[in-house]
Amino acid sequence: MTATPAPSLWRDHQFRTFWSAQGVSEFGDRVTELALPLIAVTLLDASPTQVGLLTAAVWLPNLASLFIGTWVDQRSDKRPLMIAADLFRMVVLLSLPLAYWLGVLTLGQLYAIAILAGTAHVVFNTAYASFFVRLVSQDKFLEANSKLSATRSISFMAGPAIGGLLIQWLTAPVAVLIDAGSFVFSAIQVGRLQIPIVEPEPATESLLRRARAGMGYLLRHPYLRASLGCATTVNFFSLIGNALLILFASRNLELPAGIIGLAFGIGASGGLLGAVAAAPLTRLIGAGRLIAFGAVVFPGAIAIAALASGPVLVRAAALALAEFVSAFAVMCFDVPLNALQASVTNDRMRSRVSGAFSTINYGVRPLGAVVGGLLGTWLGVRETLLISSAGGVLAVLWLIGSPIIRVRGLEGLKPPD
Repeated sequence: MTATPAPSLWRDHQFRTFWSAQGVSEFGDRVTELALPLIAVTLLDASPTQVGLLTAAVWLPNLASLFIGTWVDQRSDKRPLMIAADLFRMVVLLSLPLAYWLGVLTLGQLYAIAILAGTAHVVFNTAYASFFVRLVSQDKFLEANSKLSATRSISFMAGPAIGGLLIQWLTAPVAVLIDAGSFVFSAIQVGRLQIPIVEPEPATESLLRRARAGMGYLLRHPYLRASLGCATTVNFFSLIGNALLILFASRNLELPAGIIGLAFGIGASGGLLGAVAAAPLTRLIGAGRLIAFGAVVFPGAIAIAALASGPVLVRAAALALAEFVSAFAVMCFDVPLNALQASVTNDRMRSRVSGAFSTINYGVRPLGAVVGGLLGTWLGVRETLLISSAGGVLAVLWLIGSPIIRVRGLEGLKPPD
């Protein structure tokens, strides 16, 4: 059974405990997301193609999400997997400052760290899909996603700004220690939770057949199929530009790490605003229309940064504005879409479907990052960002004619028989 509904999640001790784990971990992630490409660009003199490959390495493990999710589905208690994933990421990240102090840091190690940490992230996320629906009840899905997304947005505000200063003060490899510590805290908090354990149905089929069933369920489901096509298109084109955004800010806009981090932090306030506004906007214009709005504006906003020129203050402001608009729009996309997906997915298929969705949706990100790196080297970084913006808005075409566009509220939505 799902958790007993409460008047507000502010009063739910279980949710608050997980919320704190997520918040601290998200903050640490922002430091690493800024530090890794800066290490590649400033310490190892990486080319646009190499930076694109580094971003691709982060997302590469998602190609195995379907099989990881299928395996996770057969685990009755998802918490140990989530804790192990946190602790594994902590160990992997600790290797970075150690290599830096020993003078043996290489691009190859950055790629390895990205792949290993990304694999642990996939394990955590596929386990979380089933964990979430036992942490809160269905009538709290939208509120919970809004609160978790708001915290993530706050981390995007404070994380890059503080991370940029820490990188200038401590150097990028040492600043990664912040993220390693955040995973320890997350593991401790998740370990304190008491979530009902539901025994999975006995596996009578092979891992491959169960994985195929999860993928088939996803591709046949009218809501999930449309959301997959839309999100995958958004992610592919967004990664073409985002893979090079820090390099563009550093080399083309000629902004120092502290200013880049500050611009990202200021821009991320749009995500906080979007996360808070997502629930009332859903009630006002409907979930489907809000998702469509986010699908257009989120990828299109990078053009603001791509067209930036003039004095340093103007260039930094354009970067911050692009991040603000993008962050607001992605919350308008993610919050209602995540709640909708949780409402219409069969409980026994959740981890498999989450894995199948991630295999395609996140699995396309490495391809986008590689394409971005190659286009950046061939056409130029600014031109690549504009291609990213123009292509991303096409994602909304997946929603036209789908049942998603007609959804107003989540009441009454349920998995198909």
